[in-house]
Amino acid sequence: MRIRFIAACALAIASVALVSLHAAPSRQQDPSQKPSPPASAKCELPGGGTITVDYSSPRMRGRKIYGGLVPWGKVWRAGANDATTFVPTRDVRIGNLDVPAGAYTIFVVPDQTKWALIVNKKTGEWGIPYTYESTELGRTEMKVSSISGPLENFTIGFDQSATGCKLYMDWETTRASVDITAKK
Repeated sequence: MRIRFIAACALAIASVALVSLHAAPSRQQDPSQKPSPPASAKCELPGGGTITVDYSSPRMRGRKIYGGLVPWGKVWRAGANDATTFVPTRDVRIGNLDVPAGAYTIFVVPDQTKWALIVNKKTGEWGIPYTYESTELGRTEMKVSSISGPLENFTIGFDQSATGCKLYMDWETTRASVDITAKK
């Protein structure tokens, strides 16, 4: 009888503990404290319209990035987590690629001397592995240059110009960039 009482008490305590775990309010982690927090960049196009890029910004954390974490010659999601989105509100030309207004996903193929920017019509994917060749709008070349000192956070940004903007991706000691012009 005593053993049954002890077993019943242990079962009751375990049940209360389990219910407490499920009933506790879930606390969401502050996005800025995640290993690859969300980030965005925006370009105001001359004559009206914008380009918005939403991505997750991974950190170097002592790792070798290009030719290491991000292999040469392989498609990379240009960030972390969900694939990076690219949303122009009017028609643009990226390098030699015409891109109609709309929502896209962008990927890159990094190499030591040049990169390829991939604009894909499919949206909402996780990012890698890349299996979206059939939905590519197209690819265009990006220029590669060095930046001073290692940059800890992967960053996508824009430099404004009279005809549009320059999209750049900076990380480690590398900058990849491509000109974007607003179409008339």
